[in-house]
Formats: sequence, C-alpha cells, structure tokens
Amino acid sequence: MLQPIHKSLVMTKNKTLFTIIGFLMFIFGFSTLVLMLVGMNLSFLTWIDAGGKLLGFVVRLLLIMSGFIFFYVAQSDYKGED
Repeated sequence: MLQPIHKSLVMTKNKTLFTIIGFLMFIFGFSTLVLMLVGMNLSFLTWIDAGGKLLGFVVRLLLIMSGFIFFYVAQSDYKGED
C-alpha cells in the first residue's frame, strides 16, 4: 500500500530547487519591470507584452510576487508543525 507523502518531506527534499526557482522568478520579474520603465525588454520574455502593456505589467507583478512566495515557502521551517 502506498504511504501518503507529507508536505514537509517534499519541501525538505526540494528546498534548494524551490529556492532557486523563486529567486529566479523574482529577479526576472523585477528586472523586466525596471527595463519596461525605460522601454527595453529581455528578449526571451517578450511574450509577456503580447496581450498589451497593462497585461504585461500585471504578469510582471505576478512573477515578482509568486517568486517571493516560492522563496519564502521554500525557506520555511516545517519541523514545528508535527
């Protein structure tokens, strides 16, 4: 019979991966937001502005916030929850 996977086991196993993903999402979101203000863009993230400038701004903000959340959750300590 399969045992249910506990969320702390998954997070401790992939803590480094989630930290790196969150950090990269935050850095790319913040850098594209700053570059948007001066009229530039990273070439591999040009798809963000495909729906218009407002949607592109919202996607950038979501990228920043979700990167911060990924980073924060990955660095959280789940040992006290048991």
